[in-house]
Amino acid sequence: MAAFPHSPNTAFRRLRGSHSPAEFAALVRRAAREIGETVCCDARYIGRVESGEIRCPNYAYERVFLHMFPGRTPADLGFSPRESVRGRSGRRAVAAPPVPSHPVPRSKESDVLRRAFMAGGSATVAAATLGLTPLLGDSRRPPSRAGAAEAAAVEDAVRQIRLLDDRHGADALYRRAAEPLCAAYALLDAGATRQSTEDRLHAGAGELAVSVGWLAHDSGRFEDARSHYAEALATARVAGNPALEAHAFSNMAFLARDCRRARESVRAAQAGRRAARSLGSPRLLSLLALREAGGWAGLGDRKSCEEALTRAHTEFARGEAAADPEWMSFFGEAELESLESRCWAALGEHARAARHARRAADLQDPHFARNVAFYTAELAGDLANAGAPDEAAWAGGRVLDLLAAVQSTRISSMLATTARTLLPHQRSPHVAEFLARQAAL
Repeated sequence: MAAFPHSPNTAFRRLRGSHSPAEFAALVRRAAREIGETVCCDARYIGRVESGEIRCPNYAYERVFLHMFPGRTPADLGFSPRESVRGRSGRRAVAAPPVPSHPVPRSKESDVLRRAFMAGGSATVAAATLGLTPLLGDSRRPPSRAGAAEAAAVEDAVRQIRLLDDRHGADALYRRAAEPLCAAYALLDAGATRQSTEDRLHAGAGELAVSVGWLAHDSGRFEDARSHYAEALATARVAGNPALEAHAFSNMAFLARDCRRARESVRAAQAGRRAARSLGSPRLLSLLALREAGGWAGLGDRKSCEEALTRAHTEFARGEAAADPEWMSFFGEAELESLESRCWAALGEHARAARHARRAADLQDPHFARNVAFYTAELAGDLANAGAPDEAAWAGGRVLDLLAAVQSTRISSMLATTARTLLPHQRSPHVAEFLARQAAL
């Protein structure tokens, strides 16, 4: 049976007006912050709404849109009634494929996750990542054949884990996030009702493996991260998915740099660039050039590092594109500055690194506490190595304030390294205060 066709949402397109999809996505994110919501809106999401692929947004997006356009109803925005999209009657009306024996309550799950964002407790946050386990039921056996609902649940799990990581850091999430990953691969083993669904499952499971690998990476479990990234790469190659392959190589390059395997970092970044070449995403090519630059910096090859940085800036300046992967929503000017900062730090130019790290911290949306903490921790380390101990202590203290909400072994380790660098300056009151707080942590 053919897939039910999408009808373009012309009403929503009119509301966007003269803004580009990326500009409108930025307005959505700003409106979300105004009402205390968390949405990861980008140009691709706006495109999915306008094409009709998203017939009804989740509750968080709905609240944001109604805040942006007061006095309008969801129908005025071009959306279908929720019950016609997610309810049983809606599924019968469009003669959808048979519903699996363990359907996913997606709207309820989204609301649980929203409450987890607001609560902020690590136990609640960790539990909220289990959105895929209902697919397996009490027996943990997958349905006989996976359908569109399961594929959508895998995709939602990827998005929610990324959002939770941005908000809270990796430590509270990693162990629990392994469960939805196992569920996703169980669904792949079960097979799918259609080839298009199977393609979505491969892409979703691979992206979930990258996300869980990142949680392991950020929490200092490097061998676990290496295994998850390799699993994602294998999934990409089995499915013939160059976008997933590029993502896996990007993270493998990042991990190799952190493990001080600089030559491997360069090779992985270059392999990612080959995979990404035909995808039409300058921003992805920019990120991979930055990964390569980091590897060259680790090898002490300044000339090759500068050449890769030049490529990165050239590709970044070409702007966003419709082909930009959804996972790259984190990659803006702040991340570019941060990655360049790390290159100069590896080459021993700590004052120059500090300038880029400061710009990264200043540019980052404060809503994403994990990234603000990370960039500021980079700044503290660069300032300490550049001979500015009081400024380094100030930056380190700001990170300690943020760690009340963010749990990241990676960031804590960075602060510990900065503290060791500052020990010779402990007679300074500012440094002494930072060292005492860091020791207590």
